[in-house]
Parts: sequence; structure tokens; C-alpha cells
Amino acid sequence: MPSASPSPAATTATDRPRSEARERLLAKASELFYRDGIRAVGVERIIAETPTTRATFYRHFPSKEALVVAYLQGVDTQTRAGIRAAVESAPSPADAVRAIASVLVDDLARPGFRGCAFLKAAAEFPEPDDPVHRVVVDHRAWYLATLTELFAEVFGTSPRRGRPEHAAQHFLMMRDGAMSGAHLDGAAHVGDAFHRGVDGLLTLLH
Repeated sequence: MPSASPSPAATTATDRPRSEARERLLAKASELFYRDGIRAVGVERIIAETPTTRATFYRHFPSKEALVVAYLQGVDTQTRAGIRAAVESAPSPADAVRAIASVLVDDLARPGFRGCAFLKAAAEFPEPDDPVHRVVVDHRAWYLATLTELFAEVFGTSPRRGRPEHAAQHFLMMRDGAMSGAHLDGAAHVGDAFHRGVDGLLTLLH
């Protein structure tokens, strides 16, 4: 089964020097960006709520954009770790797909859930060349590639074999819908529907 190798974005985040002040700033910014929106939260608010000094902030993050990129890279790292653990503990490729679905459904029900951090960021930073947008695109490319590899294993040599990339895209579309609709229709209802969709997709494939 596929392994979740680090993206260039995640590697960059990991390689940056760590300090207690940096981690406090990043933790507070991540909380505020996710809850209130990236553009709605300014540097002065992050500094005030950490609290820290402007000099300390800019020593660790030369711009707000650098902080936003670090925030999304952190979410990317956490997501990869969760999916890697789910895949590695699954007894079969089909079970691995179901395990990824369970990770997502669990996320829908966690306290403070407000949707997908990447979809929210993409809506605020739609320009393709924007560094924030590129982190989103890199994350989704990894997610899609991981699912495509799994579905290729699910299909195997079945005479009903489809195209793994199509199944992966279908999963991702259902995932986006679940992330967007959970707070409107209820996490439990959406989670059950998502599981049914994934089971139906797997049943049709082999």
C-alpha cells in the first residue's frame, strides 16, 4: 500500500528552526486562522493574543504570508500522519480506503470543526500563483495520488477494472462535500452518508 511521503512544502516546514516562541505564534495563528478566517486575522491580533513582541514575530515569520504557509503546512503534516497510520494498520487496500474515510468522519465530529482548512484557504486565496494557493494544490495532489495508488490495488486484475484516478477523484469529491456540509446537515448524518458512498464505490469496483 502507498506510503505518505513528505511534500516539498511539508519538508520545508519541518526543516525550519524551532523555538518555543515560534511554536506559540504558530499555534495561536493556526487557531485563529481556522476559526475566524485567514484574511480576517491580522498580525497585530496574533501578537496581542500570543502575547509576544513584533520583533519576535518578524524574527520567526518575515510576513503574514509566511505564517499562513506554515499554518497550512502544519495541517498538511497532521493530515498525512493520520492517513499514513490508517493505511498502515489496514489489512487490505479496500480496508485502507475505508480507514481513510473513518479518519475524515472522525474529523467532522471533533469539537470546533469548521470545515476543511485547505478549501477555506483556497476560497480566500484563489490566484494560482499565490504561495498559499500552491500549498493547497500540493496537498490535494498528494491526497489524490495516495487514493489513486490505493484504488489501483483495490482494482487489481478484476475484469471490471476501472480507472483508479477516476475512483480517487470521486472519493475526493465526496470528501469535499462532507467537509462542506457537515456543519449544515449534522456530522453524524453526513458521516453516515459518506461511509455509504465509499462502500458503494468499493462495491462497484470489484
